[in-house]
Amino acid sequence: MNRRHCAAAAITLVCAMALLTAPVQAMAAPVPEPGPTATAPAVGGKSLEEVREEIDTLYRKAGAATDAYNLAEEQAEKQSGEIARLTKAIADGEAKIAELKDRAGAQAREQYRTGGLPPGAQLMLSGSPDLFMDGVNQARQGQQATKGMLTELQQAQEDLETYTQDASLNWEKIEANRVKQAKSKKSIDAQIAAAEKIESQLAKEERTRLLQLERDAASTAQAAWLSSGALKDINREASAAGKRAVAFATAQIGKPYVWGAEGPGSYDCSGLTSQAWAAAKQPIPRTSQEQWRQLPRIPLRDMRPGDLIIYHGDASHVGMYVGDGSIVHAPRPGRHVTLTGAGTMQILGVVRPDK
Repeated sequence: MNRRHCAAAAITLVCAMALLTAPVQAMAAPVPEPGPTATAPAVGGKSLEEVREEIDTLYRKAGAATDAYNLAEEQAEKQSGEIARLTKAIADGEAKIAELKDRAGAQAREQYRTGGLPPGAQLMLSGSPDLFMDGVNQARQGQQATKGMLTELQQAQEDLETYTQDASLNWEKIEANRVKQAKSKKSIDAQIAAAEKIESQLAKEERTRLLQLERDAASTAQAAWLSSGALKDINREASAAGKRAVAFATAQIGKPYVWGAEGPGSYDCSGLTSQAWAAAKQPIPRTSQEQWRQLPRIPLRDMRPGDLIIYHGDASHVGMYVGDGSIVHAPRPGRHVTLTGAGTMQILGVVRPDK
């Protein structure tokens, strides 16, 4: 028994010594669970980076639909103005026709008063050669005046018919544009609602991380653009009008993005650029797609402050170049007018409003 007790004591002592000499990390606390990262599941098993890309796509689709909405609205406004012009032309035409008919009626009454005799017969009965010759000249003038009046009446009636047809066509175009606007509005609302729903499902920490991912992606894209040498030859000064446009646009920094808005309290992307150039006394098309289609295009290397950079393959976004590789723009719903790198998005091309 004594030997057993001694053996047990020896084993206990060896174990105790082993514990005392073991490395410290063997006793460390368990590693905590990782927080949300770009690769950790965020919504529906997707990584936060995938969520960011999905949200970005939804807002880009909303931007394209906003451009379609704005174009339909702009066209409807032009057609409304054309209808107003045609309405006045129709009223003027009706008044002119009424006046010509009154003149024709007066001539008919005069003919009735003279017994309905032809001018030649009346002159022959006068018995005076001088009166006869004077009367011949007056008769010719009267005939020419009558002929001219009838021609003018016919032209006025044709013009009135044309004006009426044009007004009818413009009403049809307005109705078609209203349908386009309603369809675009439905698409805009759907895209924005889908993006907001995804964001609402994120935890507070994930939303913070999502914003940081947006900034990181923009920074990476800008760095790549700058490293490509894009700014190497871009050192031109703004024109006088360009300076006024830049001053207006930068003064709007901090105001919220609202689709379809043209200021003064909020803007969408093309609402900002069109109003900036309007302030510079150089009106330009309302939408980014029409700005790309109608304004003179210039090489990127010739860009100067005030020029507009059109983004994405569908020309659905626009920003104003302000120099030093930066633009001022209204990004998307939930964001405000801000400065950012010109290379943070896919550049389609550059246009110059005052070329």
